[in-house]
Amino acid sequence: MKVVRQGRWQYNIQDFGPNIVHTERTSYTVHLSLMTVITLAVSGFVAAFIDATVGGGGLISLPALLFVGLPPSLALGTNKLAGTMSAVTSFTSYLTSGKVSIRLVGPLFPLGVFASAAGAIVVHHLPSSFLRPFVLVMLILVASYTIFKKNLGLVEAMRTTTARTYLWTALLAIVLGFYDGFFGPGTGSFLMMGFVLLGFDFLAASGNARTLNFASNVGALIAFASVGSVRYEAGLILGACMMIGAFTGSRFAIRKGSRYVRPIFIGVTCIVIAQQVYTLIH
Repeated sequence: MKVVRQGRWQYNIQDFGPNIVHTERTSYTVHLSLMTVITLAVSGFVAAFIDATVGGGGLISLPALLFVGLPPSLALGTNKLAGTMSAVTSFTSYLTSGKVSIRLVGPLFPLGVFASAAGAIVVHHLPSSFLRPFVLVMLILVASYTIFKKNLGLVEAMRTTTARTYLWTALLAIVLGFYDGFFGPGTGSFLMMGFVLLGFDFLAASGNARTLNFASNVGALIAFASVGSVRYEAGLILGACMMIGAFTGSRFAIRKGSRYVRPIFIGVTCIVIAQQVYTLIH
């Protein structure tokens, strides 16, 4: 077993598999500097504020963990811990405001957990990078469709919950739960668009999407924690500030309504597209 120091963190490296070749099992107490705590606190609040509205908070929180010195696989697991703390806060906020169709998404919560855990396990044995071009095309289609269909998601069109509605939502929970654990970028955009296409307005779609995203965070966190890929000190600091950001962001979205959520959804989806293009090119 080899001990490596990287940035502000010290960890052990252990051979794990053909694609994710390292898993970090920490044996030492980590002393966080004030600047590290401030970086995690500010980025966590901003990330969760956005994530509680339309998703996409990982675009901020994950780079923040890498910036303070965490290696990639450890940063992914730690981000899932913080993301789970953020997700439970935004889910609770939407639920208490009546913006979650709990009869629809509640029974499917376990599906999202298991699907995401399966995705996080499979990614240890299969590279996820092959998905990037497909995801990029799908995100462009989602953004374009939303931009050109001016009234999409502004008015609630969902009247009754049918067997087709349950089937579609179960498909969202399984496919996007697995995807979130396996790869991840754009999960929030895909979930929201799925619920908008079912007839929910953007605000209700956000509440339902945050519920299934909560499930996928839990599943992936369990998988990462089982192989020691979570840095709990950093995750709890980041997560605590993300809980504050999630509460603030969700309450703000609930007050402002779908006309506020829609342009943010388009903006964040476009940012995810740009990030994926940059990664693909480089």
